[in-house]
Amino acid sequence: MAVLRRRKIGKKHYYYIEHSYKIGKKVKVLSKYLGRKRPNNIEELKKAMEFSAMRGLWSKTLVSIKKNYAKELEKLPKVAKQKQIESFMVEFVYNSNKIEGSKLSYRDTAELFLHGTTPSNKPLKDVREAEGHKKAFYDMLKYRGWLTLKKICQWHKMIFESSEPDIVGRIRLHKIMVTGSRVSFPHPDSLDKLLEVFFAWCRKNIKKYNPVEFAALAHLKFVTIHPFTDGNGRISRLIANYMLNKNEYPMFNIKFGDRRAYYSNLEVSQLWNDEKHFVRFFVKKYINHNKGYV
Repeated sequence: MAVLRRRKIGKKHYYYIEHSYKIGKKVKVLSKYLGRKRPNNIEELKKAMEFSAMRGLWSKTLVSIKKNYAKELEKLPKVAKQKQIESFMVEFVYNSNKIEGSKLSYRDTAELFLHGTTPSNKPLKDVREAEGHKKAFYDMLKYRGWLTLKKICQWHKMIFESSEPDIVGRIRLHKIMVTGSRVSFPHPDSLDKLLEVFFAWCRKNIKKYNPVEFAALAHLKFVTIHPFTDGNGRISRLIANYMLNKNEYPMFNIKFGDRRAYYSNLEVSQLWNDEKHFVRFFVKKYINHNKGYV
């Protein structure tokens, strides 16, 4: 945990912020001089230092994952690559929808996509949203432009146009609450400005972070804005994979079995205004998911 230190040198006092952490059996200490006056934004400075230290723990691993993933892709014939993408798509759509309450099983989803078999005794709404999610996923794969509100609204429309046509691609005009969440989401009057800030942040910081970190941060920031009546989580997870795929990293499937930890880390980051909790969860899961490339 980062702490504020005051040191006396001669008759003068100087302020520093320090953070110690372990790398294997070694303890590393980061220290930053702040000046002779006690800063007002101490908590912000602490969070920034802790986040910086955390990033140092996995930076080489993430680069290694990209490098080895690229080597594997070079060896695969086109048909095998398509099968790999198809397999990931089935898992991703199944889990992303299941997290949001879909009644479709993995088998239902696979049969629907691979054989065109509509599952019996399952909500038609869930079937339609799965089909729409597949469409949005493949559109995301081929899209190489900047992330824009127009594109995100298109993905939202693809997912929900057959199940909830009255909300598709539209920014909400009402207050919203999520059952079981302690997070208060922004008032509709502030959404336009918050989205403007979000897309400006994306353009400004795309090279500041590793793409995996950037994907986690973009996911967190967008879902915290919660601009749609429904589908914010699904769009956020799609955004994360857009960031990964565009930067030639393996895509990432947040599994339904990790739902509790996923929501818990999201909520802690949102309530404490501290990004490191969700980013740490996301990156650790990502590395574990791709340990074959380390």
